Amino acid sequence: MKSNNLKGSLILCLTALIWGLAFVAQSDGGELVPPLTFNALRAYIAATALYIFYKITNRKKEKHFFPSDKALKKQYLTAGAVCGTMLAVSVNFQQFGISAYPQGAAAEARSGFITALYVVFVPIISLFLGKKANPVIWVSVLIAVAGFYLLCFSGGVSGIYTADILVFICAVCFACQIISIDKYVGITGGVKLSVMQFTVVGVISTVLALIFERPSLSNILAVAPQIIYVGIMSSGVGYTLQTVGQKYAEPAVASLTMSLESVFAALGGWLISGNRLSLREFIGCTVVFAAIITAQLPEMLEKNKSAHP
Repeated sequence: MKSNNLKGSLILCLTALIWGLAFVAQSDGGELVPPLTFNALRAYIAATALYIFYKITNRKKEKHFFPSDKALKKQYLTAGAVCGTMLAVSVNFQQFGISAYPQGAAAEARSGFITALYVVFVPIISLFLGKKANPVIWVSVLIAVAGFYLLCFSGGVSGIYTADILVFICAVCFACQIISIDKYVGITGGVKLSVMQFTVVGVISTVLALIFERPSLSNILAVAPQIIYVGIMSSGVGYTLQTVGQKYAEPAVASLTMSLESVFAALGGWLISGNRLSLREFIGCTVVFAAIITAQLPEMLEKNKSAHP
């Protein structure tokens, strides 16, 4: 069992900040560039940046990217294929959903809330895989859901959009991706797994984009800053921090911490797009942070018990 949830959560909190701000970039970029093309470009940028980072940090070790052992190489390829496919499905459903929201629907906040529902799906799916979560996690999940509701649906639910359904599917797939990362990251390492999974995302998205989309080069250039941010920061840095953070945190704690991205998405929309938070939304932020603290209680109490026997 992993025993450093606090360290992992700090890393994953930074991940959530990067991802939260990406909702603004994705919303802006989605107005001009089709979803599959957008995700193909961000994935290639991420994979390239991470591969360069890997080569620089390992230049003195003379290590090959793939191991020479055939069995271990097969495990690498399996890890990349599984995690990459899950990620490709997740990010494309998310981008289709964000792009499908009608004008005035508060796409960042609404999609941020629904995406964050993976915090509920991770422990549920883990149960079917025979892994039990600490009862405190379930309490923190309930607190988080209440906080997300206050934060993102302050005016109540006026109706379900098609975009909501697409982002809901994305949330389920993200939960599966989080669990698959937890399974494979110990075999491959964080950066290698990120390079492989983003390469898979790029290939899948490119093939589908060539079939279904006709992107405009001028539109791509117009939102190049958004694509670069999502590619390098959200995709490259963010997902790599995810894999590193999950080395220390249990999947349920990891998913709960990363769900803070919805808080940062709302704050980003306020600071960048000028969307002001109401008092109820501020309360929602506070409740979500309370959920994160609650999730750390089992480890904190255990450490305190060990320090004072």
